[in-house]
Amino acid sequence: MKKDKVSIIMGSQSDWKTLQLAENILNDFKISNEVKIVSAHRTPERLYRYAKNAHKNNIKVIIAGAGGAAHLPGMVASLTKIPVLGVPIESKLMNGLDSLLSIVQMPYGIPTATFAIGEAGAKNAALFAVSLFANTDKNISKKLSKWRDDLTKAVSVIPKRK
Repeated sequence: MKKDKVSIIMGSQSDWKTLQLAENILNDFKISNEVKIVSAHRTPERLYRYAKNAHKNNIKVIIAGAGGAAHLPGMVASLTKIPVLGVPIESKLMNGLDSLLSIVQMPYGIPTATFAIGEAGAKNAALFAVSLFANTDKNISKKLSKWRDDLTKAVSVIPKRK
């Protein structure tokens, strides 16, 4: 039996710098994952095959990162019922605002969860995927609780003075 997994997809190789942070978090939580380049504009047939067959490949969550026009998350969401977590990649022209607006403005009926631009978005998309897996996996749930406890403990009550 194949293991449930998260799929991380991106529009181009340049998006990997940001999305590898999501993979790192999934690996830290020992959540099976795969990484693919699936361009909405340059490889539309690959996108269609990927999205239509994702459920057959035991994919339970898709993290889709794209910059600029950022059509990838929405196009994938239109072709599958699997939850799509959109990560706007920081772009040169508008610092990722164009990507954010493209992903967040999905029409009613084709939901795409949208995260912050860039690195914070990639990390939070992965943590959101972890929390979805934690709903049905007690080991992941315990790891996530410990991770959040450690995050809380790392915040000082009193600022350090020099």
